[in-house]
Amino acid sequence: MPFSFQLRHVAANSAARRGTLHTPHGPVETPAFMPVGTQATIKGLTVDQVRSTGAQLILGNTYHLALRPGEEVIRDLGGLHAFMGWDGPILTDSGGFQLYSLAQNTKVSEQAAVFRSHIDGQLLELSPERSIAIQEALGSDVAMVLDHVIALPAAGEAIKDACERTIRWAERCRSAARRSDQAQFAIVQGGLDSELRVWCARQLAALDFPGYAVGGLSVGESPDEMYRVLEIVCPALPADKPRYLMGVGTPRDLLQAIGRGIDLFDCVMPTRNGRNALAFTDAGPLRLRNSIHQRDERPLEEGCPCLACRHSRAYLRHLFLADEMLGPILLTHHNLTYYQRLLAAAREAIAADGYAEFCATRMSGWSREPQSA
Repeated sequence: MPFSFQLRHVAANSAARRGTLHTPHGPVETPAFMPVGTQATIKGLTVDQVRSTGAQLILGNTYHLALRPGEEVIRDLGGLHAFMGWDGPILTDSGGFQLYSLAQNTKVSEQAAVFRSHIDGQLLELSPERSIAIQEALGSDVAMVLDHVIALPAAGEAIKDACERTIRWAERCRSAARRSDQAQFAIVQGGLDSELRVWCARQLAALDFPGYAVGGLSVGESPDEMYRVLEIVCPALPADKPRYLMGVGTPRDLLQAIGRGIDLFDCVMPTRNGRNALAFTDAGPLRLRNSIHQRDERPLEEGCPCLACRHSRAYLRHLFLADEMLGPILLTHHNLTYYQRLLAAAREAIAADGYAEFCATRMSGWSREPQSA
């Protein structure tokens, strides 16, 4: 079978898990973070630069790639891997998040979601079957089922309706599958309702998908509310299947979620913040536009192997103030490298049964106000 998950170890005094996700394009050591390549590119970086950060797998988006260049174009050019030159594993989001992010341009029925394109206003119908057909044309290793995402807070009946539709759509996605070399992950919804979340998780687990995601979070709730949902959802999911928390988040969120049993993450935070002159470090975020960095000869972080840390903070600040494109490129590379180093250290801590101590130490470092903030 081209896809499998091997759970290697669960840390003492924690629910943190160490595993290996086997895909047609190679293994992924978990917990792992996926850089977001919405439109078949990690903004500002070549695939070689992305690989040099330590990234093992990346994410693409069904909705955006279907609009341009179109899934048929990508299919005819050899699939998404060949199209973008990335030979590692790829996961594609189903387009379900656009039900939330483009809500004003979207109408949802039982059959499908109908979008008004944010590019040219063209109508695009996205049903479970259409979402899977696009993802099979793209040729990703993991295809996400189409789910119904709504913003929080929301009325209880609306949350229940979206959750039930998500389960029905998951069944339709599974029935639509034609490729044997592509795994589907189902997505648990249910808002902040504990009983609904557990019910959804159990309903999807009974369908025996190769992996499961927790969706509908980081859409308006507090971090503590998100952590509470993870504490109740993860035990309701199969222990021998990978668990993916979608669209999250800060370094703190990643470590908190790992400690509750999550294996996979994606988020635009490291790349978007890099483009806006914010660097993540063990001492907390550094805002490179601040005048305190004007004559600072230090790198962003001692010992960091990224491209940005070959230069001084003063030089990086100059690039942003001069509006030079190299600034966002370098900070994007740094932030992605930081996230990958963080996850690699988490994997080592889990294997050594020291995850709780590792997490507490990192949290303490981020709580201190950085000298150069």
